Amino acid sequence: MDIPTPDPNSKRIRTREAMIQYQKARQEGKEWNGEVPMGEGPLNRDGMPKTPPGQNVTDRWPVLDLGFQPEIPLENWSLTLSGLLDYPAAFSWEEFNKFPQVEDVSDFHCVTSWSRLDNRWKGVRFSDLADHCRVQKEVRYVYIKAYDGYSTNLPIEEAMKYDVLLVHTWEGMPLSKEHGGPVRMITPQLYAWKGAKWIGEIVFREDDELGFWEQRGYNNNANPWLEERYW
Repeated sequence: MDIPTPDPNSKRIRTREAMIQYQKARQEGKEWNGEVPMGEGPLNRDGMPKTPPGQNVTDRWPVLDLGFQPEIPLENWSLTLSGLLDYPAAFSWEEFNKFPQVEDVSDFHCVTSWSRLDNRWKGVRFSDLADHCRVQKEVRYVYIKAYDGYSTNLPIEEAMKYDVLLVHTWEGMPLSKEHGGPVRMITPQLYAWKGAKWIGEIVFREDDELGFWEQRGYNNNANPWLEERYW
């Protein structure tokens, strides 16, 4: 099989490399003399412009799904963690809520060009669930399955970021069915399709597997500040 060699001087690769260096400098507290990533507004807590390029800020929260919104009574809901784990598990609603409950404020960026800023969430950190089940060293990706048949995928280092939550509360109210309740995943540093509504299973894998939209032309990286919307 002929595998093409990426051009290291392409704009996409150079832009991504510059962003990596920028974020590394901020994490290490070093001075940065290069360009700040694209976007508008003040820098967020991760040093990125609060509104990514090409996004329009809205106070609304539009509803997007595959045309089916599953009805999941709490007594029937469960979350399964499977794959390359020392202790695979399935958590009931009661067991899920015994994990540390985290309140956080973060932004929500949709690939369809709208952003809703400063959302107040409450839920469980992805990393707390993963640590509980002890991720094996071979794991490089996670594959997410939802109750409506949706799926998506993430590198493990993205999924383990501090702001990736499985949320059950939004703006002080239980997460509604139309927005993915009882529990959905959020990925504030990526486009929102990487956070599945009605999440039901997280599979820890060595190899990547494209999710629903990734198979249909969405960019596998999904970085809003690089406008990685489509392939």
